[in-house]
Amino acid sequence: METVLDQPGELELETINSADWRVDLSGLLNLEHPKAIAAGLRNREEPIQIFAHVLHHPKFGYFLIDTGVSEKVVNDPEAAGISWLMRHGMHLEKMTLHRSTANIIQSLPQALSGVWLTHLHIDHIIGMPDIAANVPVYAGPHETEESYWLNVFVRSTTDRLLENKSPLQVWQFKPDTANRFEGVIDIFGDGSAFALHVPGHTAGSIAYVLRTKHGAVLLTGDTSHTRWGWDNGVEPGDFTRQHPNNLASLDKLKALVARHPAMQVRLGHQF
Repeated sequence: METVLDQPGELELETINSADWRVDLSGLLNLEHPKAIAAGLRNREEPIQIFAHVLHHPKFGYFLIDTGVSEKVVNDPEAAGISWLMRHGMHLEKMTLHRSTANIIQSLPQALSGVWLTHLHIDHIIGMPDIAANVPVYAGPHETEESYWLNVFVRSTTDRLLENKSPLQVWQFKPDTANRFEGVIDIFGDGSAFALHVPGHTAGSIAYVLRTKHGAVLLTGDTSHTRWGWDNGVEPGDFTRQHPNNLASLDKLKALVARHPAMQVRLGHQF
């Protein structure tokens, strides 16, 4: 993978802010990390974005990486599949929709070829009501097997958002020959797009490295939610499943960028 990362590719990538939202900083950032303590960070509402990334491959077409927000979720969350518990826990009233998933898809010159997820947390799949049933959807290994306590509360909503869609396809990772990541996939087989297994935030969390016409881009997913967390090497907080693994994956992504300093970094929930 890394032998080609400093060479521009043929992909086109647009990152769209589908919605603004406000959530607790304690979920986004480990406030018990020594760097967070030294910085005097306290829990507060933190403004974030919910992104959809539109990827175009000249041969294989258009893909969404994460899904943005469906207007159906905002206007009628119950009908869209959001459980009562999740409707209250997510505080959808703190979300401001800018561009719906349907609007994003309708603007494309051809049908979607697939959806690639960084993970299965609700805020990354609430665009699924707008995804056609025949569109392939890809996620990381063990995502549907999570036993983390948060999954007890979100399972029914996750199931409803994914029902009547194309069966979830799992990335089949091979060992990283460079021994730097848990696994790496050359998605198209042409060295243009790579999926990296970065467990920790969830068991199957995925980061994507994309060789665009303007250079390589790293999509961290929620291995790093915030700009402060990325800049200071501090992993997410209460929303993360396994802190040591999340921090190890974050360190690996930061080391990747250090080896390729021209690479653009796009985070899970902040510019």
